[in-house]
Amino acid sequence: MKLVNPPRHLVYSLAAIAALGFPAQAQAPLDVRIALVIGNSAYASAPLINPANDARAMSETLRGLGFTVVELRDAQKGQMADAIAKVRDSLKGKQGVGMLYYAGHGLQLDWQNYMVPVDARMGKAADVPEQAVNINSVIDAFKGAGNRMNILVLDACRDNPFAGTASGKGLAQLDAPPGTFLAYATAPGNVAEDGDAKGGNGLYTQYLLEELKKPVAKIEDVFKRVRFNVRQKSQGRQIPWESTSLEDDFFFNTGKVVAVAKLSSSEKEKAFDVEKTDWDRVKDSKSPDDFYTFLKKYPSGLISEVAQASLDRLQKVKTVAVANKAGILQTVGEARYRLGDEWETRVIDGFTKNELRRGRGKVTSITADRVEVNNGSAVFTPEGGTIRNSFIADLSPPRQDLPVGEYSIGKKWSFRSIQTSPKGDKFWVEGTGHVTALEDVTVPAGTFKTYRVEVETMNKYGSRAVLKFWMDPNWGVALKTHREISRGGRVTDFEIFELMSLKRGPA
Repeated sequence: MKLVNPPRHLVYSLAAIAALGFPAQAQAPLDVRIALVIGNSAYASAPLINPANDARAMSETLRGLGFTVVELRDAQKGQMADAIAKVRDSLKGKQGVGMLYYAGHGLQLDWQNYMVPVDARMGKAADVPEQAVNINSVIDAFKGAGNRMNILVLDACRDNPFAGTASGKGLAQLDAPPGTFLAYATAPGNVAEDGDAKGGNGLYTQYLLEELKKPVAKIEDVFKRVRFNVRQKSQGRQIPWESTSLEDDFFFNTGKVVAVAKLSSSEKEKAFDVEKTDWDRVKDSKSPDDFYTFLKKYPSGLISEVAQASLDRLQKVKTVAVANKAGILQTVGEARYRLGDEWETRVIDGFTKNELRRGRGKVTSITADRVEVNNGSAVFTPEGGTIRNSFIADLSPPRQDLPVGEYSIGKKWSFRSIQTSPKGDKFWVEGTGHVTALEDVTVPAGTFKTYRVEVETMNKYGSRAVLKFWMDPNWGVALKTHREISRGGRVTDFEIFELMSLKRGPA
């Protein structure tokens, strides 16, 4: 086997493999970062332009960031399997960070995702498990190594000649296992652009390389900025997708895994004031580019979800919505309310389980950015952000308890709004949201497949709330809600909201 940079053959770094056997004192246990980088271009029936180039550039960038890299280009199945095993063995017991970057043909079969080696000759679905490499083999290898964090990046959604053997286009939507960040070059069930020879890299990898080289490269911000850049460049035809179960932050440029930073009250005030000043400049803009600029500056900001909603209204996505394994179909950018939607809610005391009251809601007006319920007694954004209700005269920016865009397990966001009481008093309220589970929930209105959304809020006066919403992503109203209010460290109110009935308005 030839090993020195053949133009369209395997590149297998034995030096890197040998280096993986470093003695314990050579590298601190918590600073072990090993990346398996694979770029497959030289397919006999459908060669690709850029994956081998992508792998070369990604390997160089990751080495510069302190990763030990095992690089394969135009690899056969056996070589890929061997490299996965070697990386697993080298990470084992070191509590390190394991990373996979793959560029090339990829496909899905029965909710399993596969990387396609260059020697694959698949003619039917039964050939896929035998001739392709299951992504789960990498996840299992990382799990077996006992890594503290895993990162999988799959630029593997090009339209390919093996489509007849797959269950659908692109890759299947999977939730990230514990301790894992999973990134796709485009939304599940869609295909990504390979780029051209002149550019030298695929569209997704081009922007990923740029973000990784920036001075502060926090993992979630890196991939959010890549998503915005790819979406803007492709005009919505390609939108990268991520699923994460990480609890800590990871910085590519330092290799540090750290607890999510907690700002002091004064730091929060200053950060919000700066972000809101920028938001006020663009919030009424009709140009998508203004919102791209804002989101790239504040990818994980306190107003980012609201900005994302504005972008989705101005520039509709052009990816194809596909159902997930649970059969839930989500179309990004579609309003979660319809004119004439009606529902009845009962409220139960969470302590005594006694019914406290009932209420009815009906959507009576919808505009591009406002949904009025009961002739304006409550006002929401089309994505479920709260602008006004019977207890609050105004929330600016809208309070975004619910995620904008697609619900996906692991998604997290933060928000902060200025709340105006009916008497005119103004004070801040802030919170964090997290999509934590996919669950069936039964209420008097019926049984539904829902995402559980958990939200924690606090206001200027120290009042805290823990909220749980069970949401069908195609509706703006929660099927069930738990609301606990704490004051002075003690739960003073606990109410459960359940839908008694739910009726969709006319199409």
